[in-house]
Amino acid sequence: MKISGKTQVYGILGYPVKHSLSPVFQNASFEYFSVDAVYVPFEVEPKNFNTAFLGLKALGVKGVNITLPFKERALELCDLLDEHAKQIGAVNTVKFENQIEGYNTDWIGFLKALKDLEGDIKNKKVLVLGAGGTSKAVFYALSKEGCYVYVWNRTIQKALELAERFSLHVVGNPEDVLDDVDIIVNTTSVGLSERDPHLFDYEKIRENHTVFDVIYKRTPLLEKALEKGAKAQDGLIMLLYQGIESFRIWTNMEVPLSVVKESLSSYILN
Repeated sequence: MKISGKTQVYGILGYPVKHSLSPVFQNASFEYFSVDAVYVPFEVEPKNFNTAFLGLKALGVKGVNITLPFKERALELCDLLDEHAKQIGAVNTVKFENQIEGYNTDWIGFLKALKDLEGDIKNKKVLVLGAGGTSKAVFYALSKEGCYVYVWNRTIQKALELAERFSLHVVGNPEDVLDDVDIIVNTTSVGLSERDPHLFDYEKIRENHTVFDVIYKRTPLLEKALEKGAKAQDGLIMLLYQGIESFRIWTNMEVPLSVVKESLSSYILN
């Protein structure tokens, strides 16, 4: 890749963000289509977010992904929002044109990844663990498929706040509904560390469950699910699918999943 004065700039805005895998596969996408562009991380402290975000447009940056903890704040700074971002209440993809356009592709990434794992999910019963930022995109995707969704969150008030908006059924204990659900989705950060306490008794996972964890690694939840013979998947494919959709919004080109998967495989091996 040769950088010149004509090279277009894209990136990911978050805090922290140095660990992000997005530059790996997004730059591979630009190379695949021979687009003169580069994708870089922009790590911004929360106190500087508004200045940095608006500064990117002033600098001529073409587009960015937005990650934690800025998805809700980015929505407030956009001039135009797509319908999905409006209903979810968060933006993860921004296109800088004459106006600032905000989109949400997290829900598409989640839905495609879950369907790859489960197949048809119409009217399935789902337990979602967590009611944070990522969960909103998950609730939105599941609602579009007509799923019956239970939600559990350590702070029950947060779950109650989202329950009416997305037609959710709040539960006080995940184990109360395990026998009733087809799919279990973890949207919390529990599992990032091996020392994290379990969200419920994982021994109660059954072979006929499907378990999806948005974390990009094999968590204790996923380990137990696989041990029990259940279908299980981490969040890496979700990340790739949402990134493919972001790339399409910016360029009107759709990169094959195989290209972005291969770029990550090569990166990890090296």
